[in-house]
Amino acid sequence: MERVNGGDRLANKVILVTGAASGLGSEIANQCVLQGARIAIGDVNNDKGSQVVEKIREIGGDARYFHLDVTDEKSWQRALSDINGAFGGVHGLVNNAGIIARKPFTEVSLDDWKRVLDINLTGPFLGTKLTAPYLKGSGGGSIVNISSTAGFSAHPDCAYSASKWGVRGLTKSAALNYSSWGIRINSVHPAMIMTPLQLTAPPGYMEASNAAIPLGRPAQAAEVARIVVFLLSDESSYMTGSEMVVDGGILAAGTWNMRTQMQKVIAAGKSG
Repeated sequence: MERVNGGDRLANKVILVTGAASGLGSEIANQCVLQGARIAIGDVNNDKGSQVVEKIREIGGDARYFHLDVTDEKSWQRALSDINGAFGGVHGLVNNAGIIARKPFTEVSLDDWKRVLDINLTGPFLGTKLTAPYLKGSGGGSIVNISSTAGFSAHPDCAYSASKWGVRGLTKSAALNYSSWGIRINSVHPAMIMTPLQLTAPPGYMEASNAAIPLGRPAQAAEVARIVVFLLSDESSYMTGSEMVVDGGILAAGTWNMRTQMQKVIAAGKSG
């Protein structure tokens, strides 16, 4: 990551990012810092969270780690009190922490279901409710909830899909409830993001995914993170309850694109 001198779109804003010890969360933190934000890294992984803070500080950014279990109301209360004490206010929240069970409906246990819903949906509920008073006290702010294209279309993991559909509804309800507090709340819906995990995918997975995406590739984490920066910034001042889809066109393509790709495979098989 380049040294912090990229811009001032989030200058002097204190942003809490959950699940920021790795993956998309850490990149969101990086992109916010590049735009002048001071960052609170919230996660349950103390070691990795501290490493993200060290990397941000190496390039001149202001970041601190706070242990945060997004499913625990008391953990939220402690973290927010500590963040407010350390930075003197909170101006933005990114509810990014999330997991996936990767099990078909018939194999999902009640424990699987509860864990995914607790982190992916109850986490943003608690975060929104408990952070909102701090945002109001800072003169208003922005909350960004990370959902998924699985919040628009079917996904084989029923718990994950239900949680991401739920985040859409939660976002819109919260946007109505907190608009009078000067708080805007929007959701972001990525498709596949290129992470080290994708390198361990089974044979043919990446090729099939790229064929299904009109732009022909997965997103880079920074491409999604920059959308989050926009929603946190004053540039999106008239947006609340909105959904930002960052998917390379996969939802727009729908059945037509899937049929086209299958037609190519079938035709190739017959000609062979």
